Amino acid sequence: MVFLATLGMLALYAGLLITVFAIAWGIYYDQKRIHIPPGIKHPGKLRLYHFIIQFLGFLAIISEKLGICHKYKALAGFYRTMPLRKSSLLIIKSLHFEDIPVRVYWPKVASSGKRKGVVVISGGAGLFGNIYMSDQLCCYIAEKTDSVVVCIGFRLAPEHPFPIPVMDCCTATTHFLKNAAEYGVDPNCIAVYGESSGGTFATAVCQHLATKKGLPKLRGQVLVHPFLQAFDFNLPSYQQNHSVPILFKKRALKMGMVYLTGKRIDVDGLMNNAHIPRHLWEKYRKWVNPDFIPEQFKARGYVPVEKAPFSPELYELCKTGDNPMFSPLLAEDDIIRQLPETFLITCEYDTVRDDGILYKKRLEDNGVPVTWHHIEDGFHGITYGFGNRLLEYPTMKSHFQHVINFLNSL
Repeated sequence: MVFLATLGMLALYAGLLITVFAIAWGIYYDQKRIHIPPGIKHPGKLRLYHFIIQFLGFLAIISEKLGICHKYKALAGFYRTMPLRKSSLLIIKSLHFEDIPVRVYWPKVASSGKRKGVVVISGGAGLFGNIYMSDQLCCYIAEKTDSVVVCIGFRLAPEHPFPIPVMDCCTATTHFLKNAAEYGVDPNCIAVYGESSGGTFATAVCQHLATKKGLPKLRGQVLVHPFLQAFDFNLPSYQQNHSVPILFKKRALKMGMVYLTGKRIDVDGLMNNAHIPRHLWEKYRKWVNPDFIPEQFKARGYVPVEKAPFSPELYELCKTGDNPMFSPLLAEDDIIRQLPETFLITCEYDTVRDDGILYKKRLEDNGVPVTWHHIEDGFHGITYGFGNRLLEYPTMKSHFQHVINFLNSL
């Protein structure tokens, strides 16, 4: 008995030591390797966000090292521990649309007619995003817009790599469009919302469904700092914000490649665009080009960089990256011009800021109405902690009101 008690105490001390080490490591990493520009208000809040993510990431790595599960599966598991919200204003149910898990939010108050619908797609790079991550946001949208909100629980890479997660979103959205009346929704007034990689998925869903016959047309798309292309990783925002939390350039590429391929690859060549053969470089330069970025966004030290010599091996690993379902900015004009009215948020201190700016141009060039809201002190993940008084970024609700106004105008 004494031996077992001693063993238990040693295990407890070991656990405490691991926790202390994780915290110390996170603080060291936070202080030494990140850059928070002076233009970001409330930098302490951003440091807190970054620390939490680093800490969870460290625990996920420990989980993988111990053989428990893949680190991204562990991260998804951490998010599933977040409590789901209960609302006195909403009826909330977990359902399935064509075998895809969804969570549906209905306003309790009776409506005189059909309501709007909003499909919400979580971020997380297709690796760890889930319904739990977006629950607070979905409640807020449903309450403030009197809409029926559907949040999609798509499958995740690396177990289910591209295109499975985004096709799950297409399947669930198609089901909602076909069966909108069952949920009290006008099928001609459904919008899709996504942020970060969720914005990528939302864009891809809209493009995929734009040409489908016999389906109601989507009424709008809301894209919050989306990733939209795997072509040029040296645009001004990739240079300027490469070490601004919470989305470092290298981290973005690593996660993107795991989602695309289902495995980890060395992204050093990607950092310098060595993955693009000359004929594709010339083809897509008409859409992805720093010349199309307004000069005001090049002020913080942008320097044109020569493309690295082409690597056939690297291209072979990630050649599906030019598929518009992965890189929606590379869709053809005849698809773009069929897209619904768009609300787009970009953030100044975001690695993928210029993806959004270039997509805005493509939409406008093809006659698609665009409402653009640029957050001057914004960073990637500014909606992190939405609805949590401790974690929510102080100006988030005021910025998000523009999203609510757009959805209410549809």
